[in-house]
Formats: sequence, C-alpha cells, structure tokens
Amino acid sequence: MIKVVEYKNGIYPFFQTEGNASQFAIPYAQKVCQGFGYDIGCMKLEWSFPGSVPIDLSFEDPWDANNLPEKDPDYIFSSHCLEHVDDWVHTMNYWHERLINGGVLFLYLPDHSQKYWRPWHNRKHRHSFTPQIIHDYMTDNGYKNIFVSGIDLNNSFMAMGEK
Repeated sequence: MIKVVEYKNGIYPFFQTEGNASQFAIPYAQKVCQGFGYDIGCMKLEWSFPGSVPIDLSFEDPWDANNLPEKDPDYIFSSHCLEHVDDWVHTMNYWHERLINGGVLFLYLPDHSQKYWRPWHNRKHRHSFTPQIIHDYMTDNGYKNIFVSGIDLNNSFMAMGEK
C-alpha cells in the first residue's frame, strides 16, 4: 500500500512530509559535483551531499546561504533550500560569484505543482519555482551546459549548470 497525504483536493506521496528530499537528487549530483563543494541547506549532517562541507542554519557555525566560508567551491549542491531564503535572486547571484570558473551549481527544488509547498500555504516557503523559471535564470546569468529535469514523484525537479 502506498501511503499518501491529502491536501487541498490533491493527493501526494507521504514521503514528501518526511524531509531528506536530497536523497532523490544525490545519485545524479554525484555524476557532476566533483572536487571541493558545499551542500547548502542540508538540514542534518547525515542528509548532506557526500564529501561536501554542509552549510545550514541548524548547525552551530557562522555560515549560511548568503555567507559561505572563504574557499571558493568547485560545486554548490542545494536541495529544497532556495525556497526558504529572503531573496532567491540575490542568493543565486552570490552562489554564481563564489563558484570557480567551470564550477557546477546543482539544485533540487520543490515544484509549484505541490500545493502545500506554495508560499501562501506553507509560510516557511517564501518562493515557488518551476523548471522554466530556474532554466531562464541560469540562461540569463551565463551558465553553460544547463540541464533541467521535469517534475519527479517528489513534486520536485533538478537543475544543473556550469559557470
């Protein structure tokens, strides 16, 4: 039996309520996120991208999405974080500045199709995304080799590009 949750006349897989969304994206990210990098917004150390430096407000360190350690990364991996920041464009611009030339940005984001994740229903979320919005941002900001997935069974999508 598939456990589900109902919300606003929609039915969603129950696992969407359990956290650790990154588990669905990590196998893909491991193919392109090499070298030194940050996992921004992992929430728990055990959920962080393997080999990364985990960055999250829940840790007792001075770092967050808009204030990274000094070392510029080969990659930035971020899962279900960008929808929580105050100004997602500012944050994405900052990440672009910090990536080395040729560095990879890998995002896993909740899609607008999941009604509960929309900011007017879930006040922890400040933004709502679609694959097209992220693709357009990355294109307009000079990323190369941009790949954006469709919506998966977690009502989320992956996006990656090279600076």
